[in-house]
Amino acid sequence: MSDAATEIYLDWIRAGLKQAGKTQIGLAAHLGIAHPQITQLLKGKRNLKIAEIPKIADYLGIDPPKAEVIPITSGLVAARVAGVVEAGTFREVDEFDQSEPVEMLVPRDEKFPNARQLLFDVGGDSLNELRPRPILSGDRLVCLAYEDVAHEVELRDGMVVVVQRTRDSGHFREWSVKQIELYNDRAEFHPRSSNPKHKPIVVHHDSEADDGVSVEIIALVRRVMNEMPGF
Repeated sequence: MSDAATEIYLDWIRAGLKQAGKTQIGLAAHLGIAHPQITQLLKGKRNLKIAEIPKIADYLGIDPPKAEVIPITSGLVAARVAGVVEAGTFREVDEFDQSEPVEMLVPRDEKFPNARQLLFDVGGDSLNELRPRPILSGDRLVCLAYEDVAHEVELRDGMVVVVQRTRDSGHFREWSVKQIELYNDRAEFHPRSSNPKHKPIVVHHDSEADDGVSVEIIALVRRVMNEMPGF
């Protein structure tokens, strides 16, 4: 989505919130996010997610604008450094963190020019035996936000993805990088590791976990970056 298109959507949200009974707090509750995220969104400090647009329209009671999306297939784009992927490490989620996101420029993805790109730094050894190229601690992953491409990308065996597991009602989160194996009744997210402590995450279709842990794919890994030591 171009900057011009994004501003059209933000103007739509601002106008909708001027209606009687419509508030930022109410919109945040409808989206299931913290109120400060709405403030950041309206100030242009948080990206508007494509999946949020119909939910916002439902709350505001007015149709979203038909902003033109212009594909751009060259040049550099800003990618947000999302955090660390490290299997087995649950970190507390700070929903009220209002710090400025760290961004860096990366080449635009030619196949998916309008999808957001996310950067994750790798910790640990959960994919140190991935073939044909291992993913090692210290690598930086260049990924596509899965919710931006889920409607046009079919998951396949062998894809490498960033998986999010949350527990304690979402208060603690683990991000890890895994390789997919698909079966008729389940999806398995495998470590390709020399470390035996890392186990596959198995998600059965049409079933709910009974251990209080939820699992979802949040990003598709497209490239791996690293810097050579000695400089």
